[in-house]
Amino acid sequence: MASNNVSYNDQGDRGLGGESTELGQEATAMTSGAAASSTFRLFSTDYKKNEDLHQMLESNKDSLKLEAMKRIVAMIAKGKNASELFPAVVKNVASKNIELKKLVYVFLVRYAEEQQDLALLSISTFQRALKDPNQLIRASALRVLSSIRVSIIVPIMMLSIQEAARDLSPYVRKTAAHAIQKLYSLDPEQKEPLVEAIEKLLKDKSTLVAGSVVLSFEEVCPERIDLIHKNYRKLCNLLVDVEEWGQVVIINMLTRYARTQFLSPWKEEDFHEANNEKDFYHSDEEKNNNYGIAAKTPYIMDPDHRLLLRNTKPLLQSRNAAVVMGVAQLYWHLAPKSEVSIVAKSLVRLLRSHREVQYIVLQNIATMSIQKKGMFQPYLKSFYVRSTDPTQIKVLKLEILTNLASETNISIVLREFQTYVKSQDKQFAAATIQAIGRCATNISEVTDTCLTGLVYLLSNRDENVVAESVVVIKKLLQTQPSQHSEIIKHMAKLLDKITVSMARASILWLIGEYCEHVPKIAPDVLRKMAKGFMNEEEIVKLQILNLGAKLYLTNPKQTKLLMQYILNVAKYDQNYDIRDRTRFIKQLIVPNEKSGALSKYAKKIFLVQKPAPVLDSPFKDRDRFQLSTLSHSLNTKANGYLELPDWPQTAPDPSVRNVEVIQQITEVVIPVGKLKAKKDTSAEKFYSDSEEQEESSEASGNESESGSKSEESSESSSEDSSDSESEKEKTSEGSESSRRENGQTKSKNVQSATSESEESSSQDSSESESDSEVDSTMKRKKEESKSVPRAMGTIKQDVSLLDLVDLSDMSTPVVVPKPAKTSRLAADLKGLSLSSNSSTINVITPVFVPDKSFELLHRMSGKGLGARYHFPRQPCIYNSKMVSVHITFTNNSDQEIQNIQIGERKLASGMKMHDFHEIDNLEPGTSKTVSMGIDFCDSTQAANFQLCTSNDHFSVNIQPPVGELLLPVTTSEKDFIKEQGKLTGMNENSTTITGAPQNNSCQATVNKVVSVANVGVVPSSQDNVHRFVAKTVNSGALVLITMQVKEGSTVQLSINTEKTVIGSVLLRDLKTVLSQE
Repeated sequence: MASNNVSYNDQGDRGLGGESTELGQEATAMTSGAAASSTFRLFSTDYKKNEDLHQMLESNKDSLKLEAMKRIVAMIAKGKNASELFPAVVKNVASKNIELKKLVYVFLVRYAEEQQDLALLSISTFQRALKDPNQLIRASALRVLSSIRVSIIVPIMMLSIQEAARDLSPYVRKTAAHAIQKLYSLDPEQKEPLVEAIEKLLKDKSTLVAGSVVLSFEEVCPERIDLIHKNYRKLCNLLVDVEEWGQVVIINMLTRYARTQFLSPWKEEDFHEANNEKDFYHSDEEKNNNYGIAAKTPYIMDPDHRLLLRNTKPLLQSRNAAVVMGVAQLYWHLAPKSEVSIVAKSLVRLLRSHREVQYIVLQNIATMSIQKKGMFQPYLKSFYVRSTDPTQIKVLKLEILTNLASETNISIVLREFQTYVKSQDKQFAAATIQAIGRCATNISEVTDTCLTGLVYLLSNRDENVVAESVVVIKKLLQTQPSQHSEIIKHMAKLLDKITVSMARASILWLIGEYCEHVPKIAPDVLRKMAKGFMNEEEIVKLQILNLGAKLYLTNPKQTKLLMQYILNVAKYDQNYDIRDRTRFIKQLIVPNEKSGALSKYAKKIFLVQKPAPVLDSPFKDRDRFQLSTLSHSLNTKANGYLELPDWPQTAPDPSVRNVEVIQQITEVVIPVGKLKAKKDTSAEKFYSDSEEQEESSEASGNESESGSKSEESSESSSEDSSDSESEKEKTSEGSESSRRENGQTKSKNVQSATSESEESSSQDSSESESDSEVDSTMKRKKEESKSVPRAMGTIKQDVSLLDLVDLSDMSTPVVVPKPAKTSRLAADLKGLSLSSNSSTINVITPVFVPDKSFELLHRMSGKGLGARYHFPRQPCIYNSKMVSVHITFTNNSDQEIQNIQIGERKLASGMKMHDFHEIDNLEPGTSKTVSMGIDFCDSTQAANFQLCTSNDHFSVNIQPPVGELLLPVTTSEKDFIKEQGKLTGMNENSTTITGAPQNNSCQATVNKVVSVANVGVVPSSQDNVHRFVAKTVNSGALVLITMQVKEGSTVQLSINTEKTVIGSVLLRDLKTVLSQE
């Protein structure tokens, strides 16, 4: 992060830290009662009722104002009304003290709605702060302005958001994206202009802005899927570099987007399964008839669908549990069923996190394990319950173990359950017994074993365990009642010992339902229950009535009198449900004159066979909610939940995701083919004067003008994404006008074929008259057209746009032209006048080339073939955006190794690789070095691929040190300081190295730096300041290193670059090497 940002936050932390320390001292003093009466306490209630706060706020000393604001914020924290101090606080909103301004902002946000008239006094200050040169102040002003919930300033907020959305700082644009949500909640009528701001910010290429603007999109206009079309691929490619919370938001949005734009990958698998079943039975004619229909609609995964799955897969290794859970739900809802299992290992890894994270992850695993047991069966032991787990975690793990139980692992699961039943946690023990019952129902092979175990638990001393066992046995016996009459008899004997009402009611229901299997015991049980009928619970009384009714219908001789007694007693019970049930049963089973026709069907009503209960998982129906959402966790639709769309029946048009900018740039690239066609005849003709004349005779006036400015664009700095888009539009308009001029008259083509001096003079005049933005864009286009033939000698006529962009940044081509021709280039550049805003930065040869090599393949693993790689720090001959890598193969075996080449590649998104030439044979004891190029996309991710020989293949990877992703450049000290000023704030990483070696000379320090990173040395006018500069190989972003040696053994090291990840990693490496002796 930026050094300014660090100091800004440090000031805030010191302010908050000082306040918390003071609060802690106050608490200690109040507890001991020994504090002096003069000691200031923030939360004291007898401090003159804060009468002096007005005077302190109007004081000229910042310390008194800061003390007053601390006390005011303390009053707000206690719930006291401090609105009367609003006028005095507002006066300090323009203070230059950052700590004081923070507390003033807190106060304003709290009371702005109550004091709307006075809040308007501070609006002008915030508007001025929005134009402050410090990006942090601009962002803070916008944040507070959007937090003031006053409807009268909605127009001002809207203008501020629109201006901040065009700010050069990505941090300010990020704050603008957050402000959009706040303004929309304040005034939903502003949706249309806010959607326009969101559409603009969605085009932003900064990873800092992406997450925030997608969150605003989800809050304001989630139905506007059309805004995502053009930015879909960009969001997929930026996903890895976005901050963690932004990744979660983008993943959730892309999940919904993919469900509306791509076909279901599951139908194809179901289609093949159905065809496999039908093929055996269908005749040949039916097959032939259906073949044409099936062949018309084969499933082919959309490349954009595959792009999303491929770019989110690396995020499964994220340290953030929410990101991993987001990717897991994305694969669950979008990926083919055969690919979903890759998320299992990452989800199991999250079980080592905090218990809150475990709870959510286990809920999602429980839902997944119902449909796909095979995903988590290899990790069965990871769901074993620990004694330190809380009850809710234990129950969820128990649920997952039950879902994963199968014929192969049921013995292991039941052994675990036996231990869980003995747990002191009563709720967990009861849940374990229910889990045993589910296992017995789902796996018929262990039903008898589970029943035996549950019957054994009936003799347990714990009454709750016995009661739960009875309930579960009752459900199990409904499946095979005739075979378990002994268990029913055993349970009948437990009625005298069991006191839990649910267990007693379950036993009575079992005896009444299967009374024909225990004809001798059932009447005796009814007799015992009739004695204590008045003392039983309501649920038990109802089951006594049911038992008596069933015995009255099946064995009236022994139970008629008992039933009459029970009916007479229950008729006067205090509970009306029991009284109503008694009257109903009496009219149904005891016939009399008033009885209706219903009594004839009493046996069919009471003795009908009941279906066996189905023991389902409580997570069975949760799959209707999207995984990793609050609704899924609560099992009910939460406020704001968006339903996951169904897959479309027909594939939507994939061309809507194509970016139109490609067509505009392709028109400018047209003359390049002509240049390359002429280059095929002679290498020198490209640089000759006659060639330039022929080129100008075929090109338009605008194209020849841009050609004279070809080399200056490499010196121009990168601009904001919004500015570059406007420049491209202007450029396309200019090229279209030039083509119209070419079609109208032939004389203009003749005028373009003038001499070199006339061309140079015309370009000078046009350069002074044209707009600076259009001018720099035309220079950039011409540089692309000239750099292609120099770098690639054998490039094809139909070269793609991406190839041209890749080659445009090569400042030091490998195929160097003859020295005689360089004077021609110097003459072209001599007449150009550089603007004061551009810096001279040129690529140079490496200052130092380390001889360190890294092992690629050990001779033992490679079966005699060893390989090591090193970075020669040379421009890659294949592509300017690739890093050159030399690999040395050694044959350590006693046999010849043949056909050494690169096989399957497993590269991260965006990475490219140019293979080395195949080695036909490698004799024993010999070595051979080959060259290859890898585009690491300015990241230290490893390039994974396979090395293949004629007999074997080996998986290897090349991981570059961050210092090898740079190209050394040179510049003056003045230009260095100017470029460093553009990369302050969040683009700066700094650290202080204490205890650095004091005896190191200047040259020794330089040697340490260049050994770590491929950088150039900048001449410095100060002996204690060393400066180094480089640019990244892929994007050409500047990397500025400043090392200032202070008194003693302290060194201040700072790195300025827009590639914050490279900056932080390089800072760590340099700090390590500079701290060594």
